This record gives sequence, structure tokens and C-alpha cells, in this order.
Amino acid sequence: MSHKYYDELFKQTHHYLVATLTSEPTQADRREHRNLLATLYIRYIVSANQLATCVDQMVQPQKRILLRKLLEATLGRILELKADLVEADLNDWTHCGDILEKLNLTPYDAELQVPTCFRLEREDDIAYKKRIIEEVLDKLGFTEKVEEKVPMSEQQAILIIQTHERARQGRLRAQFMKEIRSMKEKSKPTATGEGEEGEEEAGHGINLAAALKIQKIWRGYIARRATKRRKLQEMLLIGMIPPPKKKNEELLKDLQIQENRRELQKKRQKEYEADVKSIRKQLEKTQRGPILEQLSDQVRGWLHEYKAQTGKIPEYTGSERSASRLLLSQQGTESETSKSTPASSKDSKSKKDKTSKSPKEGTPNETEDEDGKLKAIVSTFAPELNIRKEEYEEIWRNKNESANPRQYHYKDIIEHEQMTNMENDLRKIVDEMMKAELLLLQEAFDKDRGHKGKKKSSKKARKTGKKGKKKKEKDLTPDRTTESLFEELVANGIIKRYPEVWLRHFKGERSFNPPAAYNKGKEPRIDLGDIRQVLTECCIIPMLTDHLHQTTPHVKSVLLAGPKGSGKDMLVHAVCNELGAVLFDITPSNIVGKYPGKSGLIMLIHLVVKVSRLLQPSIIFMDNAERPFVKKIPKTDKTDPKRLKKDLPKIVKNFSTEDRVILIGTTNCPWDSDQKLLQQVYQKFFIIPRPNYSSRFHIWTHLLGQYMAVSWKFDTSLMTKISDGYTVGSIESTVKEVITVKRMLQLRIHPLSPLELVNALCKRTPVYKEEDEALEAWWTKVPMVRRRLRAIEMREDEEAEMMAKQANAKKK
Repeated sequence: MSHKYYDELFKQTHHYLVATLTSEPTQADRREHRNLLATLYIRYIVSANQLATCVDQMVQPQKRILLRKLLEATLGRILELKADLVEADLNDWTHCGDILEKLNLTPYDAELQVPTCFRLEREDDIAYKKRIIEEVLDKLGFTEKVEEKVPMSEQQAILIIQTHERARQGRLRAQFMKEIRSMKEKSKPTATGEGEEGEEEAGHGINLAAALKIQKIWRGYIARRATKRRKLQEMLLIGMIPPPKKKNEELLKDLQIQENRRELQKKRQKEYEADVKSIRKQLEKTQRGPILEQLSDQVRGWLHEYKAQTGKIPEYTGSERSASRLLLSQQGTESETSKSTPASSKDSKSKKDKTSKSPKEGTPNETEDEDGKLKAIVSTFAPELNIRKEEYEEIWRNKNESANPRQYHYKDIIEHEQMTNMENDLRKIVDEMMKAELLLLQEAFDKDRGHKGKKKSSKKARKTGKKGKKKKEKDLTPDRTTESLFEELVANGIIKRYPEVWLRHFKGERSFNPPAAYNKGKEPRIDLGDIRQVLTECCIIPMLTDHLHQTTPHVKSVLLAGPKGSGKDMLVHAVCNELGAVLFDITPSNIVGKYPGKSGLIMLIHLVVKVSRLLQPSIIFMDNAERPFVKKIPKTDKTDPKRLKKDLPKIVKNFSTEDRVILIGTTNCPWDSDQKLLQQVYQKFFIIPRPNYSSRFHIWTHLLGQYMAVSWKFDTSLMTKISDGYTVGSIESTVKEVITVKRMLQLRIHPLSPLELVNALCKRTPVYKEEDEALEAWWTKVPMVRRRLRAIEMREDEEAEMMAKQANAKKK
């Protein structure tokens, strides 16, 4: 793809985004305006996917900065709308089948893709952490050492080739001599000479008949083969059969071009950063003094003018915005002498008392709380999107880039930005200077009027400060470096390396169901592919940047429930790879015998929490998450699963919005635990459904499609029907067991038969009906599902009351 293609894609995405922004409501009700919120949600997802492609492939560094800001704001708005839709439907799985149909989109078009740009920015940091893990494991001898073979010399290579060639020639010579010997034996004359001529004629007739038979069979075989080939070519031409499997050279070339564009991005970015530094230095040398003098004269002139008009000294307000800007915009502020009189202070106290007492007088009703929940989140990202839209229209919309085919940066834009930044920095210096001058002027003014300056007591401030302060956690390892703590956790197996799998490798079809009302009927059925979207929105996107994590709804912990082999561990590893996160494994079986005793447990929790915050984003993982909360532990279990029972809720509770850390638990029997304790630890609950027909067909097609020799005639539909009730892990292990290296070599001669796969699949354990029923019964106890069931019961009660009233009215 060319630079022009991505420029056009950027323009189209911007127009689409502007059209979406115009339909943003000022204030929306989550349930009344549910269709509008869902439409915005889908449109923002489409925009985010296109923006992610542009950021990944755009070369011009200044455009990429704007695109990245746009992408971050769009992702934040998606998460806000997701939270609104969850509350509107009382369902963590957002179904928008009706909206997709209206917008002519497929479920895959509306699937949020994880942007790669955020991970690539941290590529060096991620590689450094992986290298440290590998080095520590090498020191401890946990990795398999591959012996490096010494390269042989040219003389040794020639000697090996000569030896093998002589052996080959010897085998050929032996075979040739064997054939000559057999021919001599056949040509020896027989001992008796009677009837030799008759036998020769009979033998000649037999040989002729045999030759004719062979010719007939051979010619028939050649004709049938040619006919079959012509038929296949015709079927291929009209599209009745799939084309033969082969490596797509165009696709490989496109991937190589994308990688080349990323390398060019890095080069242009370095050039841009170097020019920013040089231009800033030049501006500091030439423009700093005049601008500082101009700003200070401007503020002093305004101060003198204000003093002459009012006779008062103005306040110098605001640390958040530049005070010099505020002064020039606020005409007519009060001076410090007229700040407060005793009467006014009494009035203000009485007003405060009234306002503080007002909530006690009228206790809020449940309906008011519900109304508050029904109001959509006031977006913090929509204004930011509008700012970026204006920036694009001001700078890039009508910019002629025909003179910049190599996509270099523009120095005039850098000069303007650096001039603005330098002016803002100098305004802060001017503010400090003006505050000092105003303080001296105020003191002189007070002396002239005969006022004595009262010292303000700081007792109240101290008290309020103590109340507002959070209890600081004691650091048990203040003298140790982050690297030493990291190495210790790696050595003890708490920090683990994980396989390189991505969320796109988790195959499964997406659902296309319309939404169900929050208080009517059953929840729409979910499909296997829906888990990708949910994990992307809850675990990956909020943790990509600090800004997103602090301003979007905060998810601290997630529990994944599903049968064995459903892909829970793979999903956790995929989340880690997408984020480039560090994985902390606190599974009971993994920490048994490590950090023993009460003091050891305190140290373990301290190290995990401290290092996870220092090396964020981090994933704290617990397999068999129900084990710490099981009522009765079997006597054979010596892993002490209840060791973390009391500490897990505290760990999760202490995660703040500044900590990009999340706890992910997995379980295959959540019904065994105490549900109240489990719900104190985990905030979100997701169930991995059994794959339906479409998902299983997709999985079989993908797994068998990796082997080019598997015939297109293979009955995938038959295997899809037979594998009903089996998990994805069972299907994948079956394919790996059957299609070995030896079997792959035989595929062209002996095509793969469904019977081979069925025999291997029968050895696996399916998911039985009892396990499905137990999982469904547990799902009804999840907080979100309970809220939905309560809403359905309330509606049914209201309908029963209405029916009773109508019946009574008819009787009268």
C-alpha cells in the first residue's frame, strides 16, 4: 500500500468520525436511547479499527501523533458506551444484531481489534523483560541448552560428500550387477531339447497377449486421468471447487511491505525528534528574552490599569490554568482586602451548614438511585475528539502534500508548536514573578491603610490533610532494586514466561443476535468468538495507556469459567501478549512450599504487588480460582489453597486507577466455592460457551487448512457434527495426534479419512450434560445475572398487579 492510500483512508475515517460525533447526545437515558448508544458504539468501533490501521502504517510523524490521539480518544469513548450498554441491558455481553443489520455490517466488522501501535512503542522494554527472564532461567538450569555445533571446514565437507557419493555409486553398481546376473540365469538353455519350437511359439503368443493387455490398461488409465484433469480444470474455472492450496506470494509481499513501512516510521520519527530539539534550542536562544519581557509588560500593564480603575489590587488566581491568561479574561475581580468580612463569613458558614444538613433531612429514595444509574456517562472523550477534529481541519484538511512524497516532517508546524509550548512555559515563570510582586504590593498597601496582617492558622489544614490521607503501605524491601526483586520472583517461578499466542488465534464465530430487554425473557445466546470482544474491552484496551486506565470504568479483576480444554489459559496468555504484560502466577499449586509461614506470605504478597506496580501493565493470574474459597478441602490436597483466602480481597481492593494491574482467575468448577467470597474478589464474570456448529466448522477448517495435502473432498461437515459436545482443546489435540510428520508425507497417496480423526476423538472426554447444567446453575448466581432476574421478577409482579386490578374492576 502506498502513502496516498493511507492518506485517503485517514480522510475517509475522519469524515466517518465527524458524522458519528454529530449524532452524540448531550444527555441520554441508557434504556430509552439504547439504540442510539448502540449505533454510536458500533460506529466508533469501525472508526477505531481504521484509525489503528492508519497509525500502524502511516509514515509521516506529525500525522501519526494526531492519529494516535484520535485513536486513544475513540477507544475511551467505546469503553464509556460499553459501560452504558451493560447497565442498559443488565448484561456484560453486548448484542447489536439489529444495529449491524441496519448499518450493513458483519459481526467481524464490528469486532474491536487491538491496536499494535501501543505495544510497538514499548517494544524495547518488553524485549528487555523477556531477556532477563531467559537469563535467570538459564542460570538456574530450567531451560534446555541447545549445543552449538562447530562449523566444519571445507576439507571435512568435501570428505563427507566423497564418502556418501562413493557409497551411492557402490549401491548402484551392486544393483546393476544383480540385474545382469538374473538376466543371464533366465537366458540359459533348458536341459531337454524336445518341442523347443512349439514352446517358443506358445511363449511368444503369451507375451504378445500380455503386452496387449498392459497397453489396453495403460491407455485406459491415461485417458481417464486426462479426462479427470480436464473436468477438475473446468470445475475450477467456474468456481465449483476451491483452488489448490499454495503459499500466497502477494500476501507475503504485502506483509513484507508493512514491515518495511514500520522501519521507515522509526527512521522518520528519529529525524523528527532531532529537529524538535534543534528548533527548540534555536527558539530558546533567539526568542526567549523578548517573549518573557513582552509577557511581563503585558501583565504589569493590566495590573496598573486595574488598580487605576478600581483602586484595588486584583487577585492572582489559579494554578491549573495559567494565571496571566486568567487575569486578562477576568475583568472586575475582588481584591484580598474585600475577600471576607465577619458577616459574610457567618453567612457562608450558615449556608454550608444548611447544604450539609439538606441530604439528612430528605433521605434519597431507591428511584433516585435508579434514575442516576440510568443516565449515560458524561463523556470525557467526546470533547477531546472535537478538539482533534478541529486540529485536523485547521492543519491537515487543505494541506497540499504533493511536494512531500517521502513523508518528511514539516518544520513550520514544529516551530509553531514549540513557540506555543515555550510561551506556556514562560507564562508560568511570569506568574511566579507577578505573584511575588503582588505580594509585596499588597503588604505595602496594607501598611498604608494601617491593617495588620493576620497569620492564618494551619491547624485546620493539617487536620483535613490527615483525614484525606490514605494509609501508606509499609515497604518491606526499601533497599532493593527492581531488577533484584524481579529476578527473585522469576527464580521462584512466580513471574513466568508465556507462549506467544494472540487473541486472533482463538478461533470461533461471533453471534448476530438482537438485544433482549433488561426485564424480559432470556439472555441472547452467546457464541465462542464473543469472548474475544469482551476480553478486549475489559482487560486489554483500558490497560494500553495510563490516560485510558484513569478515565475509563475501572475493572480490577475478571473470572473466566469454562470446562477443561475450553481455552482459558490460552486467553490469559493472549491478553499478556497483546499488552506486553508481566505474568505473575499465584496459583495455589505454584506457590506451595515458597515463602513459608505467615511472614513469608506477607513478603510474597508485598513482592507481587510492588513489582506488578513497578513493571505495569501486569497480569496476576490464578488457576483453579475457586480453590481458596472451597468449603471443604480434600485430605489428599497438600497445596494449602486457603493460604490466600483473606489476602486476595485486600489485594484487589488496593488496586487504584493509577495501577495498570488486573487479577485474572480461571476455573472449571466455580460452583464448588463460597459464592459470596468469590464475588468479593472478582468484579466481572465471563463464561466460555461450548462451541456451536458454526464455531466447530470454523475450527476444523482452520486446523485442517494448515496442511496443504489435505484434500478439498474431506468431509468437514461430518466431523463438525460428530465433535458436538467436545471442547476446542479436544479438537486441536485430536488433529495433532493424527496428522504426524509421517502421516503428512503419506497424505498425497493415502488421503485423510474422517474415521482416523473419529477414532482419536473418541479417546477424549466430552463435556457431559451434568457439567453443563451445573455451569448454567452457577451462572444464575452471578451478580449481573441476579440483577437481571430481579428486574424480570419486578416486571412480572407489576403485570400481575395490573391483571388483578383489571379483574377487580370487571367484577364491580
